Amino acid sequence: MAKLILLVVALAQSAPSQAQSDLEAGFVGALKGCEEWVLNPASWAEGLGPFVARVGLGEKMGLVDRIDDAAMPPRGMRQANHYWRINSTQQAGYILVVSDRLPMCHITGGGSADLQPSVEAVIKSADFGQRWEAVADQSMGDMTSTQFKNREDPAFSIVISRPSSAGQRTDRVQLVATATYRLGI
Repeated sequence: MAKLILLVVALAQSAPSQAQSDLEAGFVGALKGCEEWVLNPASWAEGLGPFVARVGLGEKMGLVDRIDDAAMPPRGMRQANHYWRINSTQQAGYILVVSDRLPMCHITGGGSADLQPSVEAVIKSADFGQRWEAVADQSMGDMTSTQFKNREDPAFSIVISRPSSAGQRTDRVQLVATATYRLGI
């Protein structure tokens, strides 16, 4: 009986950290997909298989025909879009929107899980810091937006908006990240 209790306690304690890890992996994959689509069009120009393989999320990432309006990019970026759903957990994940015509991508995240700790962990990771440099930070209400520029190609930048602290509302989009590549720089 004592072994059964220890097993149940161990499983209960590991479930949140596993979900957190899955949420982080989903956001890392969405960012990888964004970077890959914009900076390496050869990965998708001849078919989507190489692109999906390079993102590395396997069956957790799938192309969908449409998405909710709340996950759509700004109107000016709604040209020749493809929508990728990333199911990090059963109740939370990300949407990656890319374009065949515009050098952009748009990521939204939401669900019943609190994404803020996962997003912050990814942004503060050494891997992210090797690829992106923070340029500006702005807070409004309970949201924080940070602009980053790509270290390898400064013409590529991303603004990541997320809750300023953990434990905020989960009944709304919790993450909005829009990346653009400025031509002629």
